[in-house]
Amino acid sequence: MNQYNPPRKPASLLERAGEIYDYIPAIRTGDQQGRPAESSPPENASGHVTPVTPRPVEVYDGPRVIVDRDKLREAGFIVPDGPVTGISEEFRIIKRQLLLAAKGSQKVAPVRHGERILICSAHPNEGKTFCALNLALSIAAEKDNEVLLVDADFAKPSILSSLGLEGSKGLMDALADPQLPVESCIIHTDIPGLAILPAGDQTNADTEYLASARTEQVLNRLTQNNPHRIVIFDSPPALSASPASVLATHVGQVLMVVKADETTESALRDALSLMGGCEHIQLLLNGTKFSPTGRRFGSYYGYGE
Repeated sequence: MNQYNPPRKPASLLERAGEIYDYIPAIRTGDQQGRPAESSPPENASGHVTPVTPRPVEVYDGPRVIVDRDKLREAGFIVPDGPVTGISEEFRIIKRQLLLAAKGSQKVAPVRHGERILICSAHPNEGKTFCALNLALSIAAEKDNEVLLVDADFAKPSILSSLGLEGSKGLMDALADPQLPVESCIIHTDIPGLAILPAGDQTNADTEYLASARTEQVLNRLTQNNPHRIVIFDSPPALSASPASVLATHVGQVLMVVKADETTESALRDALSLMGGCEHIQLLLNGTKFSPTGRRFGSYYGYGE
């Protein structure tokens, strides 16, 4: 980590946190040994290239539940196939860097388990669920990816109610019961590219279940037959519930939501220290009242004029 030498007083909490923690890094190119992001196929002993057989992609063709679009609209979420808005444009910008780290490119090496993205905040009511759901809806619109939104806030799950859906078995049930396949808990929606994994029934040992070896096995099953799937976890607040820090050890990226004019610097410091199990942490400033640059995403399309 670079030594912190503040040249001037930062203009915002987000900038101050970024300078102190270096938690908004540029995406790395290649790996630590300097190898490029894309390597050649392996060669066998005779020097011939060994073809790599691609894994079969799982295609779901079963029933789908209907998401309440009016409920999304009333709550200020992105509405699938709806008009371009300021929110939809903001999350188009946000998702691009996350997808780049997840999948990589010719110039950028993918982050290990970068397809698993944890959305967290220091305290409740700072917008983590709002950001997690909007990010999922935005990624679902991608042509080359689909998204599984996991409600990992076991004490206070809210993803299903936000979508107007009913509860069912979920992640914690699959972790607690080895006989329950996690695939059977996934809810496929009528929004193309969007599936939901509910939180399931809360236990008195949520953190211990998450810290078990079975958790990694269960999470691997979410993507092993679907390389195009991005998994987003809506986490409990880091300073309010211990599962958040354990979840961070299972993901490749953490997006820490910072509420403008509310999240204190000390709270952000403490929350980031608890997320140390993940090396790739970025900050998302939520709830800003103005932009010093005059940026107004969406106005080009008629929104906000």
